[in-house]
Amino acid sequence: MPIIYSNASHIQVTVIGLIAAIVVAVAICLTLWWMLHPPTSFVQKLAKEAESELERMVGSIIVVFSADITSGHMTALAAKLARGEKSELLAIYVVEVPYTLPPYATMEAEERAALDALGAAETIALNHGIDLRTEIVKSRVTSQSVIEIAKREKANLIIMGSYREGKYSGAPLGRAIETIAAEAKCDVLIGVEGKHGTLLGEDALPSAANDPAAD
Repeated sequence: MPIIYSNASHIQVTVIGLIAAIVVAVAICLTLWWMLHPPTSFVQKLAKEAESELERMVGSIIVVFSADITSGHMTALAAKLARGEKSELLAIYVVEVPYTLPPYATMEAEERAALDALGAAETIALNHGIDLRTEIVKSRVTSQSVIEIAKREKANLIIMGSYREGKYSGAPLGRAIETIAAEAKCDVLIGVEGKHGTLLGEDALPSAANDPAAD
């Protein structure tokens, strides 16, 4: 009987020791893992979220032009984003047809301006190694066409320049821009060109002379 009791005690101690050894080993492993994988800092989390948001945002880009919306200075930015994220890039020029004319009436001056703007945009895109699709759209309402095309293209980002309803710097942005920004299902980037037009570098288009906001 004493021998059996002694053996039982010995076995019990061995099991407890084994459990303790496992606990210590697990604790050491967890400590080493924590040391090799420190917690992500708040700044790192913000940077990662911003990077993910940028990847989501620039999957497909549309640059908008019209008689009022001058987006030449934004084309360089759009091309750089498209190149960096390997995104599709589309530039559209909306020719707004007045209700006094048929929906698809020939408007030579406006169509010539559209070709010039899109041709310049193509040149900027090519300088950045990007293939740019272009499209001229005739519409009664500019904002409606832009929103419809964005849906058709499943765009992730709309880029456009700005114009103001008045001649003073504090005038509200044009109604078309406000409508697009309010109703678009994707992100909208509106670029207000600086006084000297140097924000995006020398490859921006010299559009300030034709921009109503510059008057």
